[in-house]
Amino acid sequence: MIYLDYNATTPIEEEVLDAMLPFFCERYGNPSSAHLAGRQARAAIDAAREDVALLIGAMPDEIIFTASGTEASNLAIRGVVAADPERRHVITSAFEHPATAEACAALERQGVRVTRVPVASDGCVRPEEVGRALSAAPALVSVMHANGEIGTIQPIATIARMAKEHAGIVHTDAAQTVGKVRVNVNALGVDLLTIAGHKLYAPKGVGALYVRRGTRLTSVLAGAGHERGLRPGTENVAGIVGLGKACEIADRQLGADAVVMRSLTEYLLAQLRARVKGLVLHGDGSERLPNTLFLTFPGVNGARLLETVPQVAASTGSACHSGSDAPSASLLALGVPPEQAIGPVRLSVGRNTTMRDIEEAAVALSYAWKRLRDVSETPMLSRPVC
Repeated sequence: MIYLDYNATTPIEEEVLDAMLPFFCERYGNPSSAHLAGRQARAAIDAAREDVALLIGAMPDEIIFTASGTEASNLAIRGVVAADPERRHVITSAFEHPATAEACAALERQGVRVTRVPVASDGCVRPEEVGRALSAAPALVSVMHANGEIGTIQPIATIARMAKEHAGIVHTDAAQTVGKVRVNVNALGVDLLTIAGHKLYAPKGVGALYVRRGTRLTSVLAGAGHERGLRPGTENVAGIVGLGKACEIADRQLGADAVVMRSLTEYLLAQLRARVKGLVLHGDGSERLPNTLFLTFPGVNGARLLETVPQVAASTGSACHSGSDAPSASLLALGVPPEQAIGPVRLSVGRNTTMRDIEEAAVALSYAWKRLRDVSETPMLSRPVC
């Protein structure tokens, strides 16, 4: 199998697994317990908190551990509105991940006004569109750092500066960027930032939310006072340790990883363009994730293409959107017609991708495209009249 679906999930790094293993059987204490086993678990969480904070330029006490990126985004969006009931206006973009889009939709059903700013055809939110929506003081502005399908990186720092002029709190879902590009919460100017462990070689089932000091936030779950009272429930110690180790690894090799991933995707794009006439790359060509290509193979449905090439593990879009034949919500937001939005294929590389993988995938995908196109262009033979 040639795995080109790293934006859906990543394998756990061997170093990450080694760090996690003792906390399943040997150091199994509850981190809220006062005895030695509990103190060992608490110390491991504290160390992981420092590693996560270091990667994004935060302070350790600004990191709240959650069970997923989705939970982190829900805590950010719903928690801000709950903390300030007088300000019932949320601004977001038209092509957010479901964790943000559905959280905003839930608030809308409760009477909160939600403004969804459009996305330009290059896959980027225009800050001036956010500025127009800011005429009414918002409780929150939530725009993703990078779209996980198209791969375009959004101008979050500019959006944050504009939001601050209206006293708005700013959240960004950075699940697809943390570990792929350098992310610094102070450079971005955000108050809340979402991290998903399984997007950066940590396990599934663990995430984190950066909460800037002084940001008003209310827990959306009822329970005990874990994680500064913002996320009740006994912490997933092994998962948190894994996330911390993954962030430590990312911090030390982020630059080298990005260079390699960009060279692989550029080579893959060049090879496919040479073989597939009319291939379309969606989104801005420069301000994008170094590992991501969102491509339309002309005249061919993306799901059918991937079914024809089972040795290439890729997707037609975000793994969190159901239905392989459903039009890409991201492309629909860009104004792409529904019949064309069904066709794209997302190819995303990672640390384990090799040049041989790229060469073999380019050949397999282009060959499958040619076969499917030739079949679709073959006229039906007339049936004889009996």
